[in-house]
Amino acid sequence: MTGPLLGHRFRIRRAMPADADFLASLATDDEISPFLAVLSARDADAFLEEIARGDDAPREHGRFVIEAENDADWSAAGSIAFEVANRRSRIAHLYGLMVRPDFRGRGLAKAATSLFTRYLIFELNYHRVQLECYGFNERAIRHFDRAGFVQEGVRRKAYWRNEHWVDGVLFGLVREDLEKEA
Repeated sequence: MTGPLLGHRFRIRRAMPADADFLASLATDDEISPFLAVLSARDADAFLEEIARGDDAPREHGRFVIEAENDADWSAAGSIAFEVANRRSRIAHLYGLMVRPDFRGRGLAKAATSLFTRYLIFELNYHRVQLECYGFNERAIRHFDRAGFVQEGVRRKAYWRNEHWVDGVLFGLVREDLEKEA
């Protein structure tokens, strides 16, 4: 990826070390943090490690910043990330979708997810993009349904969160799903 991915009034670019504090502020936001995996990066140092890993192997890892057009400028509005899940079968694991609360309700998350998924499949040549979210994260479940992902299953009571066992909802999207749209 030489430049940012361009959408309508937004863009997605690879995160840089200067973004670590912004990413940490997103991950610790009270409206975002409860929905992230327990092992997700939460502080600037963890994001710096993630950014460095993506710089070392950009086709296998990446943390990206979603920026929204704001008058004549760009504002950091969110983030999305991926990592290779299976090289031989060309499977990418999508994770870490976070959108600042003041940028919600504009369709930004759906547009960014669609653009980013197309990038993973058509530019980086992954065949499948998969993800998992908590069963209590109704917003994410609706989002990924609307973004074209197929709900493939549920890991029943798989994760200990907030003194309760919770489900993990599995989603997948394959190259053929996007080729049908074209």
